[in-house]
Amino acid sequence: MDNLDRAAFLLPPDMRSAAAAAADAEEFRLRTGFRPTFLCRGTETVLPGCRTVLADDLDGVLERATAASVHTAQSSIKNGFVTVAGGIRIGICGSVIASDGRIMGMKRLSGAAIRIPREVRSCADSTYGAVTDGGFKSTVIISPPGGGKTTYLRELIRRLSDNGMRIGLADECGEVAAVWDGMAQFSVGRCTDVMTDAPKGAATVMLLRSMNPSILAMDEITAPEDTGAALEAVGCGVELLCTAHAGSVEDFRARPLYGQLVRGGVFKRAVIIGFRHGRRVYSAEDLQ
Repeated sequence: MDNLDRAAFLLPPDMRSAAAAAADAEEFRLRTGFRPTFLCRGTETVLPGCRTVLADDLDGVLERATAASVHTAQSSIKNGFVTVAGGIRIGICGSVIASDGRIMGMKRLSGAAIRIPREVRSCADSTYGAVTDGGFKSTVIISPPGGGKTTYLRELIRRLSDNGMRIGLADECGEVAAVWDGMAQFSVGRCTDVMTDAPKGAATVMLLRSMNPSILAMDEITAPEDTGAALEAVGCGVELLCTAHAGSVEDFRARPLYGQLVRGGVFKRAVIIGFRHGRRVYSAEDLQ
């Protein structure tokens, strides 16, 4: 079973054949009261021949994702996602259960986004030389959400690792390496050590202490804790390989979340992912 089939299986039975036929789908999206959609190259399209999504359909997605053990996945659910075999991440939203300002879980779902990760072995070809020219230096991968940052990150990690670079991967959501029963389902190279199911800050400290990486990789700098982890790694003399939501280098520099990293000159290079004529294009540039 490939990841498209795994993702389709999570949907209600009467939607699965239409989903399986959407060969280029990168996400399936379900929203209560609307027909399901799929995302491809930044465009969201209604899944043909499917009915309106009901609230019970979303509960069914979560039941199948957790093998009917929703209670065992509460630590992930309260963070808004569940990851299953193959690195498929189901993002969820709905009515939140909160106590003393802390999110404890969700009591009714209103939407789900099922990401379908794939290996694209050629996506780093055009920029690999620029990224490694004179030796690898801390690099940030930039694109808007859904631009393909995780796919590119995975492939660049594999290429660097197979060329002898020792990499520690803080794979908080389990999407990059898709470790399942201790085995990575995606190739991340022979010299990569993966820490999963831990916040990036904690995973970073554990990798630095236990595995002595020369490059620390993490997906999605989205919180101040993530920038703190990045700064701690740099303070230990480790190069960074990270992804960040931004439309351009200028956008990246201007975002308050990344301000401390920009002012500190943490990243020396950037890879920018954009779209041209419906296809992803990759470019690299020096930041200093």
